[in-house]
Amino acid sequence: MTGRALTARIVPPPLLPGRAFTRMLEHNYFVYRRMWTIIFSGFFEPLFYLFSIGVGIGSLVGDIAGPGGKTIEYAAYVAPALLGSSAMNGAIYESTINIFFKLKYGKIYDAILSTPMQPLDIAVGEITWSLGRGALYAGGFLVVMASMGLMPSLWGIMALPAAVLIGFAFGSCGMAATTYMRSWQDFDLVNMIILPLFLFSGTFYPLSVYPPVFQALTRISPLYHSVELIRALTLGVFDWSLAGHIGFLAVMGAVGAAITSRRLAKLLMP
Repeated sequence: MTGRALTARIVPPPLLPGRAFTRMLEHNYFVYRRMWTIIFSGFFEPLFYLFSIGVGIGSLVGDIAGPGGKTIEYAAYVAPALLGSSAMNGAIYESTINIFFKLKYGKIYDAILSTPMQPLDIAVGEITWSLGRGALYAGGFLVVMASMGLMPSLWGIMALPAAVLIGFAFGSCGMAATTYMRSWQDFDLVNMIILPLFLFSGTFYPLSVYPPVFQALTRISPLYHSVELIRALTLGVFDWSLAGHIGFLAVMGAVGAAITSRRLAKLLMP
């Protein structure tokens, strides 16, 4: 075999416009296929909350008035919120700590940019992988909800694409924030933000129980919009506010993706 023929066989196929980001998905798949337990680790935290609070405390609380005045089990009220939290967790875990290691220590992106790929391809690929992890968490949680009878409406199946949107919003903003981080200690700030979002976004009780000022602050919480969207779908209660929740998350994701692309270009291609 001639040297020219050998070279021709090992040259990678050209990257088609708009398809280069799939190389990042392929890379992540090969990395994680032997470490699948890491992928599922963040799924169990919301599940534990469901059993301890939704089921345990729910047995003391009994039925409550849900959206639209429907009387529902407390567990059925909490479960959609925990599903949204599960999607958030998956996207945040993937788009912060893992991205920081690749960016600062593994130097993965420096090597990738020696190929025809561009910073935008990296951003789209990593965000897509992050929202996929969030959707995986949410899909597993949705199965648990259905098996426990906590999804009264068949519209609840639409919670899965809603979880993809949630993953997009949190994954893109998480990755954008990661590009500004300088050390592992900065991740304490991530936890400082995520925990209040989880506790005070209408997760365990309705917005009406908050003081007026706190209600206004909660309405700008991205997890609040996520919770309200998924709760409406799983309970089958719809109004025009759903368009606002979807729009908020879509804009949040688009802004995060744009910032991520510009930051990667600045950091990796000075």
